Amino acid sequence: MGNEGGGFQRLQRDDPQVAGGYRLVARLGTGGMGRVYLSYTRGGRAVAVKVVRPELADDPVFRKRFHREVKAARRVRGAYTAELIDADADGMPPWLATLYVPGPSLSELVARHGALPVPAVLWLMAGVAEALEAIHEVGVVHRDLKPSNVLLAPDGPRVIDFGISLAPDATVHTTQQSTIGTPQFMAPEQASADEITPATDVFALGQTVAFAALGEPLYGSGSALNVMYRIVNSAPDLSPLPDRLRPILARCLAADPQERATPAEIVAWCRRELGPEADTSGGPEVWHEVVGPPVPAPAPTLVPTLAATDVWAPPSEVVRVASSRKRRRMIAGVGALLAVPVLAALVWLGVEFAELSRNRADASPPATPSASASASTSASHSAGAVPEEAADDLAAGAAGPSGAGSAPVVALPYPLTHLDQDNSVSLREPVSRDDRKGDIRLVCGDGECALKSDTTEMVLLAGPPDGSYDTCGALLAGPAAVGSSVSLASAAAGSQICVKNRSGDIALLVIQVKSTALPDSRINFVMADLTVWRAN
Repeated sequence: MGNEGGGFQRLQRDDPQVAGGYRLVARLGTGGMGRVYLSYTRGGRAVAVKVVRPELADDPVFRKRFHREVKAARRVRGAYTAELIDADADGMPPWLATLYVPGPSLSELVARHGALPVPAVLWLMAGVAEALEAIHEVGVVHRDLKPSNVLLAPDGPRVIDFGISLAPDATVHTTQQSTIGTPQFMAPEQASADEITPATDVFALGQTVAFAALGEPLYGSGSALNVMYRIVNSAPDLSPLPDRLRPILARCLAADPQERATPAEIVAWCRRELGPEADTSGGPEVWHEVVGPPVPAPAPTLVPTLAATDVWAPPSEVVRVASSRKRRRMIAGVGALLAVPVLAALVWLGVEFAELSRNRADASPPATPSASASASTSASHSAGAVPEEAADDLAAGAAGPSGAGSAPVVALPYPLTHLDQDNSVSLREPVSRDDRKGDIRLVCGDGECALKSDTTEMVLLAGPPDGSYDTCGALLAGPAAVGSSVSLASAAAGSQICVKNRSGDIALLVIQVKSTALPDSRINFVMADLTVWRAN
């Protein structure tokens, strides 16, 4: 899942607006692990924020490995890598942020302009080999080096997704052992699920360089199994390659990992081939001619960042229940329960609802969250306390997005609101309806479930809890969109959805229980904590 530097796309309705506190500006690319977006740090530095696919986020094995490898990637530093600057492996969904590289990927450039000239290929090979040195020095093996994971900045290449791409596009996973990689750029030991070492990345470097010089994969195309068979059972045909590149590529592509060149040897060989040109500062002219000038990134959004907006706090007893380990285990078990007979699922639902009801009955009355609570008070929110600043805002009539001096907008909580395929929810009383005429409906079919509406606009948030009256109001500014929807495939327990109807009422749905694993059946339901701020 690479940053296709410069390929900016407008955010779509199924894209989150915020991830991990980073307000997303544009979509940069999509891959097997998830999507990557352009954002900015508070100081204005451009970053690429990668949000993991929900189905991977629900896999405990993926979470554990992602957490371990993010920790390792934090140690990687190098002139030819895109540095990891922020990440949350425990987020819903997990995400990470790297420095944004203003340039196209190698795959993108070759698709537009064809094969690169030999001097540019030598500079490319030296830069990527130096990046591998930095990666291997901290004990990380990339495992998925390929043209789309090499970005071409004006001052040289950058290697991205080092040691993190666990499920990239066109990735092959065997059921017997863990085979991770992209078929056309795998090493023989990788394709046959043998031991992976730093030499595996060297083989992928040879294939990546050959792709740059030829304009196509060295081992050809076709089905993944056919390509992998050729890699394991036949020597590469180097005859189409330029003469200057054949000696070093032959060493990189040796079948025996022990016979392959090291990254340091590759850098030294490239410098010898470049001659006096290797000592030029600022990069050779041929590199600048091939890559071209960087494409200006879209400016940061003018909407205030989360640091300057409210952090929505659900009622204190909801926080305590949702944060308990027992609660998390029961929510995580919903998918497994759906595989048993319907009767067992209904019994579980009764137990779950009874436990939540007991917790709510034992707790003190819920505090109303303020529409302008400071983001710095999120820690006390998590503990279930109402911050003094929030109480002061309500008492003094704090202004919301409508302007200074306006009356405070009161948050009305509706905990554990139930949605199924026979009822609906309205932002006005009665909130829970027995018909399908409300503002929000659960619609399942054709292999997926979604929240849909004819009267509201909805936006799915990502990252840690960040929904608030101000945040939702800013994201949903303007007339409501008729026929809006949010796919539940990208939502999990704890996911937040901002809603706004035609009357200007704003609401926040926080999913607590989602049972949509059998979208073509009639037993699907969602239970969510609903908070409504009514316009009048």
